[in-house]
Amino acid sequence: MDDKKQPIVIKKVVKAHGHHGGAWKVAYADFVTAMMAFFLLMWLLGSTTPQQRAGMSKFFNNPSAIQGPGGASTSMIKLGGTKDMVTGPKQEASIGGSPQQTAKQLSKQAEQLDRERLQTLEVKLKEAIDKSQALKPFKDQLLIDITPEGLRIQIVDKENRPMFDLGSAALKPYARKILEHIGVFLNQVPNHISITGHTDAHRYLNKNLSNWELSTERANAARRALVGGGMKADKVARIVGLGDTVLFDKTHPLAAVNRRISIIVLNKQAEEAMARGDRYATGKNGVPVLKQPTTKPVAPTSGQAPPAPAAAAKH
Repeated sequence: MDDKKQPIVIKKVVKAHGHHGGAWKVAYADFVTAMMAFFLLMWLLGSTTPQQRAGMSKFFNNPSAIQGPGGASTSMIKLGGTKDMVTGPKQEASIGGSPQQTAKQLSKQAEQLDRERLQTLEVKLKEAIDKSQALKPFKDQLLIDITPEGLRIQIVDKENRPMFDLGSAALKPYARKILEHIGVFLNQVPNHISITGHTDAHRYLNKNLSNWELSTERANAARRALVGGGMKADKVARIVGLGDTVLFDKTHPLAAVNRRISIIVLNKQAEEAMARGDRYATGKNGVPVLKQPTTKPVAPTSGQAPPAPAAAAKH
C-alpha cells in the first residue's frame, strides 16, 4: 500500500517585481555629459578674448579653411566636374576673416577703449573741481567737453579775473594753481596733449609783436605750469597760438571770454593724424577738425624759395 501512494508535490509561486532595465542610466549619463559641456562652454566664453572667440567661431563654421599641422585641404574632392571652392582673399572675405577686417575690428575696439578712457577722465576732472577748495571758486572759468580731437579743457578769462597780466604771458597765481592741479590728472591717461593759446581782438600795443606771438607765448607758459604741477614733459605733442582767429564769442570780439587756454587730451585718431602730418581746419564753434591735404606740396625748383608757412602754423 505504501508503494502505491503518489508523492505530494508542493509548488510555491514567488511573486517579485522585475527591474526597469538600464535605460535610465544612459539618459542620466547623457544629461551629465551635456551639463559638463555647457559649463565648459561658459568657462571658455568667460576666459577668452573677443578675438579668440571669433577665431573659434570661424573654425566651427568652416574647419577646412583652418590650416593646421595636417595640412587641411581647401578644395572639394573632384567628382565629375565638381566646382573648386573659392580660395585666397575671396575665401577670406566670404568667411569674414580677412586681415583687413580683423585690423578694422581691432582699430574700432582701440578707439572705443580710448573714448571710454577720456570719458572717465572727464568725470574725474569735474568731480575734482567740485570737491577741491582751490578749484571750486574758478569753476565758471573751467569748461570741459568732448571734441572730435579728444577731451578739451578750456580755461577762460573773466572780466575782473584775467589769467595773464595785460599784454603779457605771465600767469596770475590762481591760473598757475589751476594748471598745476590739472597737470596731476593728465598723468592718469597715456594720451598726449595739445595746448592752444587764444586772445581777443584787441590790437597788441607793441608794433613789433602781435596776437600771434602773445597767444603762442601764453600756450607755452601754460605748458610750463602743467609740467610744474607734475605732468610728464613728453606728454605735450603740440603747442599752437591762434591769436584772435578762433573767437569763443564771435559777436563780441573784445569780450574777456575770448582770451583762453585750450588743453586737448588727444584721442588715438588725432595722435595718428598728427604723426602723419595731416592738416587741421576750423570746424563748428572753433573746434579744430582733422583734414587730409587735398594736394601734395610741390617741390620748389632750383633757385626758387619754398613757400612761407601759414601764420596759424607758427609754434
